[in-house]
Amino acid sequence: MLKAIIFDCDGVLVDTERDGHRVGFNRAFRQFGIAAQWDVPLYGKLLQVAGGKERMRAYFDEYGWPAGSDTEDRKDALIRDLHKAKTEITAGLVGEGALPLRPGISRIVDEALANDVILGVCTTSNPVFIDAVLDLFGPERKARFGFVHAGDVVARKKPDPAIYELAKQSLKLPAHECIVIEDSRNGLLAAKGAGLPTLITTSTYTVDEDFSEADRVVPELGDAPNINITLADLGELAAEHEAA
Repeated sequence: MLKAIIFDCDGVLVDTERDGHRVGFNRAFRQFGIAAQWDVPLYGKLLQVAGGKERMRAYFDEYGWPAGSDTEDRKDALIRDLHKAKTEITAGLVGEGALPLRPGISRIVDEALANDVILGVCTTSNPVFIDAVLDLFGPERKARFGFVHAGDVVARKKPDPAIYELAKQSLKLPAHECIVIEDSRNGLLAAKGAGLPTLITTSTYTVDEDFSEADRVVPELGDAPNINITLADLGELAAEHEAA
């Protein structure tokens, strides 16, 4: 029997990357007077690096650091300040309604809560941002999420399985009673590395990634009349994991 669903945030709860985080980074760069502009193709390349702070560091390492970033301490401070500004910007976009929940997410959450299934989130996103995303569910649903593991809660980010190992510690359930919903290969590798069954809902930037290890792949969970995944389907996938 399915007892827990663990959601990634970006690309799963909300399709945030292209019109959310990318926009937030660009606005933060302008705010700090930095001549950087991440277009859609470049951001797709940068998404191979998990974590926003890590993504900016990889970009500056390749394309050059802004003036004044001549020591590691100054680089660290710049990354920290940029990321804080970007998080405030993207959280604001969510609050303004610019980044709605993906189709089927509210439905599957309601099905889970009606059946006493525990809900959790494992994301590299900043806790402030995921808090804004969870506000989209309304206060009653939000309050019933059992845990949120976000940001730098673990030292090694996806595709390392550390964050899903932490989720297993929080749940104290066998793997076949849980299922992860992810949208990226990095997320899939992290969940599978922790031995958890995983459903993929592809998102804007991940539709062409390799998901051969996934238990199932769909474009979205879907709402009526185009429902792709029900709570019963998730339970069957988890049970198949036990049989395997």
